[in-house]
Amino acid sequence: MISCQNLSLQFGKRKLFDNVNITFNPGNCYGVIGANGSGKSTFLKILSGEVESTSGTVSIKDGARLSVLKQDQFAYDAYPVLTTVIMGHKKLYDIMQEKDALYAKENFTDEDGVRASELEAEFANMNGWDAETQAAKLLSDLGITVELHSLNMAQLEAGQKVRVLLAQALFGNPDILLLDEPTNQLDIETSMWLEEFLCNFENIAIVVSHDRHFLDQVCTHIIDIDFAKIHLYSGNYSFWIEASELALRQRGDRNRKVEEKRKELQEFIARFSANASKSRQATSRKKILEKLSVDEIPPSSRKYPFVGFVQEREAGNDVLHIERLTKKSGDQPMFKDLTIHVNKGDKIAFMGRQDKSKTTLFQILMGEAEADAGSFKWGATTLRSYFPKDNTNYFTADMNLIDWLRQYSKEREENFIRGFLGKMLFSGEEAMKSVKVLSGGERVRCMLSKMMLSGANVLILDEPTNHLDLESITALNRGLEKFAGTVLFSSQDHQFVQTVANRIIELTPDGYIDQQDTNLDEYLASPRIQERRAELQQYIKH
Repeated sequence: MISCQNLSLQFGKRKLFDNVNITFNPGNCYGVIGANGSGKSTFLKILSGEVESTSGTVSIKDGARLSVLKQDQFAYDAYPVLTTVIMGHKKLYDIMQEKDALYAKENFTDEDGVRASELEAEFANMNGWDAETQAAKLLSDLGITVELHSLNMAQLEAGQKVRVLLAQALFGNPDILLLDEPTNQLDIETSMWLEEFLCNFENIAIVVSHDRHFLDQVCTHIIDIDFAKIHLYSGNYSFWIEASELALRQRGDRNRKVEEKRKELQEFIARFSANASKSRQATSRKKILEKLSVDEIPPSSRKYPFVGFVQEREAGNDVLHIERLTKKSGDQPMFKDLTIHVNKGDKIAFMGRQDKSKTTLFQILMGEAEADAGSFKWGATTLRSYFPKDNTNYFTADMNLIDWLRQYSKEREENFIRGFLGKMLFSGEEAMKSVKVLSGGERVRCMLSKMMLSGANVLILDEPTNHLDLESITALNRGLEKFAGTVLFSSQDHQFVQTVANRIIELTPDGYIDQQDTNLDEYLASPRIQERRAELQQYIKH
């Protein structure tokens, strides 16, 4: 239904990819992965026609409708929310506009009547009479309540706009669906809804995402952009990464017998075949596993930063006590009567649909904001380090990376600072560039470097995986798992929360839910949460 023939893209002397030949088939979901700057988003823009390739062609089956997740949150500010969703089906929306214009004419001619009749027939064939109902259901499923549907987009918060634009992309059952980072600013429950939607989607979906769990849940194939090439593999992200690591191990061990290598490969195949639980993925996965050859999987150019946190001293048993802490945003409560005791070694994931509530709580705990009521007290032996969601204020001075990081290091020698930056993938001349020109992902790696040098025994991290590539997320994930101290954090990354947190606290407008000694999957599966989610869905629908 959509295919690339001899596709190439080059900017000056830099070649992003060359001679790409891929055919995308209905019923499959393709996850696009690659290091930051490899061309993932650009590849989707070429498929949608927004960017022109240097050479080659993209072919789409006649009559196929392509839908794209828009990134500009302000583009539809003048339109009502419900209308914005319907605009995702351009042909249907154009028919609705032309119909309304004809019926609004004062002098309605016979020709107008004929045209109106044609439009009505097209409108009916496209299920136009159900358009508003379908759009409203999508919005409700994504957490946009009914009272917001008639508002203009300009009246919505940023996170709500993201959900509306996602509904716009999904509306009308498109033949080809292109989604660039669709889980950004989605809470975990809404991400789970999107996973289910895509697993049931019968057409073509092509997705760029840094969420490993999401890629594992929805993808039947992985598209890897590496070494200026684009390779297509069957299976999800975990299958691809483990197959790649196996391939590298086997290539590197030249002295091992062929039979031993074959046995290791067969064990790998059997393990993934047994775990292929989703029926939609199982058949294609099994076929590729049976044919898998290590020689088919090229070595990767991926580089992982080193992320490791070491306490300068161990904290005492009293880490933090919060008593009846309350905060409102205008007239709306963000959290109410929050009373928790943080134990030594706790790794607490703070969850909730309102991102602002978690950010505000962390700001209060760090003395950057004040609560409306209640109190909190840190233990005398705690040493805290904070990763704010917005790090802009840390990068306003025009200084190089070495001088910037030296501010936060007890060891001042340049060789030490350079060595530390090298572990975070800032090597050679990169260590001399100004912090004012860093990308979002580079800033995050700098902030993590600052935290590692602090020697803190309590880490507070507000959405630390934002802007990071898959390799950096994996490194941070492993670093926090190994950290012996206490961690308070928020994240929308399912696997990150699942593997780091041993306690879940969900902030709600009318209170909070505190579940100790629980990982994310156990928490989401608990009867209490299932019942609350069912009540929430009923509220949204009505």
